[in-house]
Amino acid sequence: MTDTAADAPNPLAALPPTGKLLGLDLGTKTIGIAIADGMRYSATPLETIRRTKFTQDAERIIQLIAENAAVGIVIGLPLNMDGSEGPRVQSTRAFVRNLLPKISIPVVFWDERLSTSAVTRTLIEADVRRDKRAEVVDKLAASYILQGALERLRRG
Repeated sequence: MTDTAADAPNPLAALPPTGKLLGLDLGTKTIGIAIADGMRYSATPLETIRRTKFTQDAERIIQLIAENAAVGIVIGLPLNMDGSEGPRVQSTRAFVRNLLPKISIPVVFWDERLSTSAVTRTLIEADVRRDKRAEVVDKLAASYILQGALERLRRG
């Protein structure tokens, strides 16, 4: 586990240099999941997990790691707009602390400020109905977060 984008010069350094990555957007009711191809060119929305209990949520993430041969996880860190950490950041860090003993791949945090609002704005501009937006916004936000990390990886 690494520090946030704001805390470290390159929080992505803990990730292996090649291989598929999962992106997670951890919400209170859902977890959006995205995947990056092995060449790490693009992030694609994968699925949305309806949160139940940590153990069941973690089991699904572990399944997705295995099914996709993922070598690392990029999880959005919901910092406040001023960069400070609030209760949602604490919740995200606790989730990762509990997940790490169950997996053998690195997890890094990535600043997710404005990811959901950017995705929602794009869906509204595309005239997607509200009920359809609710179905896809979390996995699209995970894709947005992961794509940002991929672009940073390419820049070095």
